[in-house]
Amino acid sequence: QVQLVESGGGLVQPGGSLRLSCTASMHLFSFYDLGWYRQAPGKQRELVAEMSGGVGPTTYADAVKGRFTISRDNSKNTIYLQMNSLTPEDTAVYYCTADQGTRYWGQGTQVTVSS
Repeated sequence: QVQLVESGGGLVQPGGSLRLSCTASMHLFSFYDLGWYRQAPGKQRELVAEMSGGVGPTTYADAVKGRFTISRDNSKNTIYLQMNSLTPEDTAVYYCTADQGTRYWGQGTQVTVSS
């Protein structure tokens, strides 16, 4: 059974940084398309960043371009989201995903940006 477990969320001041991690339990992890989504209170879930399996391209939402970086370590079955220059608008529950025909979701990790 595939499981994705996020970690690294928390409370951070505006302008600060956080790195989210997501460890996946699956075979052939390197072939999966990976992504991070977020859902703020009262808003729909939205794509933050995604990267294709293998050496595919990465895509970012306009709101996070230049501030967030998605990466993967296939040797550790782990997805990362480095978040810099955080603002209160980045406050949300962040979810990682892995997709190879079927999309799997993590349970989510809360990120709160507040002074």
